[in-house]
Amino acid sequence: MKVGQIQTLKVNRISDYGLYLADEEGQEVLLPNRFVSLTNAVGDEIEVFVYHDSEDRLVATTDRPLITEGRVACLKVVDKNIHGAFLDWGVSGKDLFLPNRNQQGGVLPGRSYIVWLYVDNITGRCVATMKLKPYIDNDIITVKPRQKVEALVASESPIGYRVIIDSRHWGMIYKNQIFQRISVGDCVEAFVRRITEDNRIDLSLRREGYDGVAASAESLYDLLKSQGGVLEVGDDSTPDEIHAATQMSKKVFKRAVGILLKRGDIVAEKYQIRLK
Repeated sequence: MKVGQIQTLKVNRISDYGLYLADEEGQEVLLPNRFVSLTNAVGDEIEVFVYHDSEDRLVATTDRPLITEGRVACLKVVDKNIHGAFLDWGVSGKDLFLPNRNQQGGVLPGRSYIVWLYVDNITGRCVATMKLKPYIDNDIITVKPRQKVEALVASESPIGYRVIIDSRHWGMIYKNQIFQRISVGDCVEAFVRRITEDNRIDLSLRREGYDGVAASAESLYDLLKSQGGVLEVGDDSTPDEIHAATQMSKKVFKRAVGILLKRGDIVAEKYQIRLK
């Protein structure tokens, strides 16, 4: 039974309180009635999240949590007391505990903070921490150039955004690689641009190379269809005008237009492109 993880368990028996689900070793956990369907039967497999409820009992839910064990997320503080703070992690009826010892600089209700979730080795309960150093590092890099990754935006600086890559590594998205609005706390799809000799990882929000241009061409084609077949930007439009209309740089826009022209999908003029 994996506390803090989403897993598929089998219905072992039915009770007045809900379904008792079992793992391969026969360990059981209750899925309360509010998450149970009338069609559920013994032997069915159900995907659930397992955690401890407010009475410290092991319980399952079909809610999809915003964070799982061994991952990071940006979560909102909903309450706090002398022992710590409580975070909304997407599980109904139970908040995630962030002890005072795991905070950095204190927290305020209503504000959101980036935390890591671990399972306490004494209590077995899910606990959050803002102290990321033991979990996020670039000592041994597990990604490679051009790989698609998940990036959680951790902080902003004058040159760009520091991000957490796949809940494992620190990375950077420079502002000249950003063609859409992002903010601290956003989780975005990104691509590894380069890994330096000292294990710094630079990311881009767009795939580079031909695959990236082809994807941009498809996005531009879909945008044209959604806009009635016409966009009032073309080869002589300014970079700002092109970005405002397409969320692309002028360089990427021109390459995408080139692909669509070669395919015979569009007609291109100085200040307009349109579907054929």
